Amino acid sequence: MATRAQTMLQALQGAFPDNDSIAPSLDLIQMEVAPEQLIEVAKELHDNPALSFRQLSDLCGVDYATYGCDEWATDTESMASYSRAVNTASTGSLTFSDGLELPVLDRPRFVVVYHLLSLDHNMRVRVRCAAGDDAMPVVPSVIPVWNNADWYEREAFDLYGILFDGHPDLRRILTDYGFIGHPFRKDFPLIGNVEMRYDSVKERVVYQPVSIEPRVLVPRVIRDDSRYLVDAAPGDSASDSASESASDPKK
Repeated sequence: MATRAQTMLQALQGAFPDNDSIAPSLDLIQMEVAPEQLIEVAKELHDNPALSFRQLSDLCGVDYATYGCDEWATDTESMASYSRAVNTASTGSLTFSDGLELPVLDRPRFVVVYHLLSLDHNMRVRVRCAAGDDAMPVVPSVIPVWNNADWYEREAFDLYGILFDGHPDLRRILTDYGFIGHPFRKDFPLIGNVEMRYDSVKERVVYQPVSIEPRVLVPRVIRDDSRYLVDAAPGDSASDSASESASDPKK
């Protein structure tokens, strides 16, 4: 007997036969959708009785600008001093006046992720829609399908600068009026742009250039853990180390 997940996977593949990205991903089913097909796919997910994804649980943006980049190479720098080993030309050391040369990506930089829930079938699905233009990321608004997307899309616009075509009131929702930039972008400085304080002379809160000195205290690390190298060939150092540790309980 097919499980609920298998039944839903078959239903999704049947509803979108031309989409070969539909597949299980960790704890739920995931699919990729192009921006020009998003509304059509969203309506089918919502209205098709075999799917019935009528609830939008979450919507968020993702910036892949520094995906796969680290600030500390564990295989070569662990024996060096901290100041020499840490990569100072990283997002953690940015000031607002700096320009960061981002790596060339083999994927779109900005992606919008939708988490949908089918109460009828007790199933969830993740839909990913990549914005084609990194300089001006735009995807259609899904408010006509799920009206609770309103504030979710405003949040993604505010934090990532992703534009949602057709949104009735696309404005910032978390940052202050006149805020410059989008704080969740990877090229936005962690220290921010301005800081505010109370001015006793003016008797009001004032803004001034940020006085914090940027520095990396905890470097970003990407570890190659041998416990997860399932494809390591026999004879590889990682494979041999994992096998030796498994056979010797003292290690």
